[in-house]
Parts: sequence; C-alpha cells; structure tokens
Amino acid sequence: MDIKEWLLALVAGAVVGFLFAKLKLPIPAPPSLTGILGIVGIFLGYLLAKR
Repeated sequence: MDIKEWLLALVAGAVVGFLFAKLKLPIPAPPSLTGILGIVGIFLGYLLAKR
C-alpha cells in the first residue's frame, strides 16, 4: 500500500466521521484512541500470524 492509498483512506474516513457527527449518528468505531489502538493491534497481530 503506497502513501496515496493511505491518504485517500484517511480523507475518506475523515469525511465519513464528519458526516456521522453532523447527522448526530454514533460512529462505527470506538470513540476513544485506546479503542482505535486496540483495532490496530488486532490488525497487526493478524498480519504477523499470516507471515
């Protein structure tokens, strides 16, 4: 995955997060940094297991 894909994913996520906030909907992700880091940890563990 190159930097362009990373930036597009980040922008898309920011737009979706903005829309969820404006529409007063709950976000489809943990609402804290520790929750997000947990998801990243799961992803990294998965990648390590696949190696």
